[in-house]
Amino acid sequence: MLVLTRKVNETIKIGDEIEVIVLAIEGEQIKLGISAPKDIDIHRQEVYQAIQQENNQAANLSKNLLNLLKKNYKND
Repeated sequence: MLVLTRKVNETIKIGDEIEVIVLAIEGEQIKLGISAPKDIDIHRQEVYQAIQQENNQAANLSKNLLNLLKKNYKND
C-alpha cells in the first residue's frame, strides 16, 4: 500500500487518466474529488461490496434456474 500525505487542493495521479484531489478537510472527514474517464466505475467501498454481493446472488440464481431448466428438459 502506498501512503501519501496531501493538503487541500493537492492531487494524486493514478495512471494517465485518473486524478484525485483533496477538496476539503473538515474534522476527521476528508472530501475528495475524483476525475476519471466515464468507463471507469467509482464507488465507495460499501457500495462496491453491495454491488458485488447482488451480482453474486444474481449469478447463483441464474445458475440454479439453468440447472432447473436442464433437469426439466431431460424429464420431458
